[in-house]
Amino acid sequence: MTHTFHIPVLGLAFSIDSAIKVARYGISSVMSIVDDELIERMRCYYCGQYQIPYHPIHQGEEDFRARRITAYLNLVQLLVNRQIDTLKQQPFTADSDLTKYFQLLPDSHPSKPMYHAMEIETNLAIKTELQDLLITYLKPGDIDVNIMSKVDKINHKNGVALEQQYSDALAALRGFANSDLHSSVILSAGMNPHLYNYLSALSAFFPNSDGLFEKKVVLKVSDFRSAIIQAKYLAKRGVWISEFRVESGLNCGGHAFATDGFLLGPILQEFKEKKESLKTELFEIYKEYWTQQEVFLTQVPAIKYTVQGGVGTASEHHFLMDYYGFDAVGWGSPFLMVPEATTVDQETLKALELAEKDDFYCSGASPLGIPFNNFRQSSAEHLRLERIKRGRPGSPCKKEYLISNTEFSEKPICTASRVYQHQKIQELQTQKLSTEEYEKAFDAITEKTCLCEGLAAPAYLKYNIQRTKEQTAVSICPGPNVFWFKKQYSLREMIDHIYGRMPVFDQDNRPFVLINELNLYIDHIQKYVADNQTLINDKKIKYVAKFKAQLQTGIAYYDELLHHLSHIPKNIAVTIPRQLELASLRLNQIQL
Repeated sequence: MTHTFHIPVLGLAFSIDSAIKVARYGISSVMSIVDDELIERMRCYYCGQYQIPYHPIHQGEEDFRARRITAYLNLVQLLVNRQIDTLKQQPFTADSDLTKYFQLLPDSHPSKPMYHAMEIETNLAIKTELQDLLITYLKPGDIDVNIMSKVDKINHKNGVALEQQYSDALAALRGFANSDLHSSVILSAGMNPHLYNYLSALSAFFPNSDGLFEKKVVLKVSDFRSAIIQAKYLAKRGVWISEFRVESGLNCGGHAFATDGFLLGPILQEFKEKKESLKTELFEIYKEYWTQQEVFLTQVPAIKYTVQGGVGTASEHHFLMDYYGFDAVGWGSPFLMVPEATTVDQETLKALELAEKDDFYCSGASPLGIPFNNFRQSSAEHLRLERIKRGRPGSPCKKEYLISNTEFSEKPICTASRVYQHQKIQELQTQKLSTEEYEKAFDAITEKTCLCEGLAAPAYLKYNIQRTKEQTAVSICPGPNVFWFKKQYSLREMIDHIYGRMPVFDQDNRPFVLINELNLYIDHIQKYVADNQTLINDKKIKYVAKFKAQLQTGIAYYDELLHHLSHIPKNIAVTIPRQLELASLRLNQIQL
């Protein structure tokens, strides 16, 4: 691995072309391949930028969704290959990308001592020899893709439902499988049996004669139980998981998949203790499948373990890798503030710079019904409130990626749509609720917002590729951690911050990442209790009790962990006992 961090998927548009921007520096990134319309427009844009002939793939053509995704991924691979070829021809001058490549590397990279020796070498022959050796270390970052398993509607043509293989998620997977990329698909948001069964039928994910993979499968999970259930399901079908990407349930961007009070520290501890037994167990299942296919495997494929969610300092980065034995750390939301790496429009960037802590919150905005990290100052949020004020809540529904509700029609519709919200509010008006109850229910209905348009809009604005009269209000879903990053940064500044070479903010007042997550979980259960005080039943009482007990177990674990925080600055470490004490007091006060 070139770097010890990666850039996780960021919405739809925010990391859609990150690989074109940073892969040449050895930095791995992940793009969403949900929105084929955005992807097709990005392909058109970059073909124009690089004078490459563009042949559009129109909606309605056979398998257009998968073909659009394949075409864009092939273009990204082509452009990154060109960039690496250009790097190899560049001199080691102060302003060249070749020099930048080596300067950005972590100090632990094996080429770093050679680079420093080359810098000070005065003998031209030796200097040239060192430079030639350094060129052999050039390696682009991975161009990975993300599929949110739950986003998988059945598509129609001329009013007739198409076969399952043309559903959103399956077509996206086929688009990746047919591409030239040698990288990974990250599967998130839980198990989708249709998608997982289809995955096992695609030869692109089979091992080659050496037991290696052209295309790998990564599971993004929030706990060990979820990881082993999904990995076993796939192993039984001959699919190997090459990486478990553990993400904090709440201290993350995008959708928040809260656990039942299981905190990140204890979850990572379980992975740390069970990594080897997990690999052995999975290999036995995996090997049995391939033996039945008369393929006899002897070498256990590698498994990587990475973690992401709320990491904001070099000391946290190194602690998570060193103490838990993980291979890399994902840095997501902070890179929203790095225009060299991500795609965010100027208005949204400015709003993020000026944001207060309360502007970042976990909302009910997602039509999927999953908690969603939101930003109060986004233009999409302002538009949502303006529509309510005008008496026309809800959005036009054009892309239909998140349609799922059948309360008012046989065909699913989106709960963020104007059609749904209008009918739901009419239904609400017949229920003779108190003013307080009505307002609460009204807010829950109208809080849903159009993510399909809003999460794609930043690219349309940034590259001026929006269409006439197209809505370009921006939804953005940063984790609360982005609050600490108060300005726009260069790529060099952010990477120097990650590796501890030059921090970009004063870290004295920032709580430790695991403490931040603990407090988010207490906020989460506190809100649940407040929302359910008038709807109490035995099931909810047991849920709250179990949740609180898990959090108390986590607090006790962190109390023991204090003896192992040698990587954490002392001024931060000494505050943790008091923060744990306060967290425990808050938790004890929560009663349903």
